Amino acid sequence: MKIDKSLLAGSTIILILKLLEEGDMYGYQMIEELSKKSNNVFQLKAGTLYPLLHTLEQRGLATSYNKTADNAKVRKYYSITKKGRSYLQEKEKEWKTYATAVNKVLGGEIFAAI
Repeated sequence: MKIDKSLLAGSTIILILKLLEEGDMYGYQMIEELSKKSNNVFQLKAGTLYPLLHTLEQRGLATSYNKTADNAKVRKYYSITKKGRSYLQEKEKEWKTYATAVNKVLGGEIFAAI
């Protein structure tokens, strides 16, 4: 099923922060992990991801560092900050409230109310 990209636009930051909450990752790894976890519904392109990661760093929600892999290739890894964790918690609550309300209007009750 193809999803309207405008639905993804507002949630991309929290999806990336949620991945980073699980552990430090490099860009391509995030793209693959997000695709895998969403059953290929979320297909981020590098041209979308890297500006987003730059914004997260500017806002103090994530930091980055270089790490040499086994094949001697240097990769840039990203990690979530304390501020990023707080932001993620706040946005997860907002998302659950929003999703619950939309679901109720659509006639279901998948999420428990907060």
